[in-house]
Amino acid sequence: MSKTSKFENSVIGMQGNLLSFALKLTMNKEEAQDLVQDTTLKALNNEEKFAEDTNLKGWLLTIMRNIFINNYRKSVRENTVVDTTDNLYHVNLCQDSGLSAPDGAYAVSEISQIIAKFPADYRQPFSMHVAGYKYEEISQKLGMPLGTVKSRIFFTRQKLREILKDYR
Repeated sequence: MSKTSKFENSVIGMQGNLLSFALKLTMNKEEAQDLVQDTTLKALNNEEKFAEDTNLKGWLLTIMRNIFINNYRKSVRENTVVDTTDNLYHVNLCQDSGLSAPDGAYAVSEISQIIAKFPADYRQPFSMHVAGYKYEEISQKLGMPLGTVKSRIFFTRQKLREILKDYR
């Protein structure tokens, strides 16, 4: 048996373990099966990166976890609009925002007004962070040092908590 077919058989033998882990991550059978398929394909395409003395199960589960996280981040980015307007006309919200309830719309409006009062240097990184961008991506897009981005997001979050502390 060649090294490649031995590796392929080992990966295929782990399908049950992969499906079990994928179900824990996705909580959906069809998505879990897709995740197992993506993981298997990636593992087989990257056989040369697998070291013989490495735990195959651990390696495969790490690949799966990374695929899951990357897919999640991609879906967050695709479903979010970053509002860079001065008056925050577009609000960065997920689909189930509570806007259908009158009190939910009021809360969003009030929070948007509060955020709109922050200086643009703080508002913009915060809006991007809420939209799902990673600190490094925000730093690159805005041309700011990474530490500055992190501190401005932290400051904005703290200020928002302070302003909304009595808010229910």
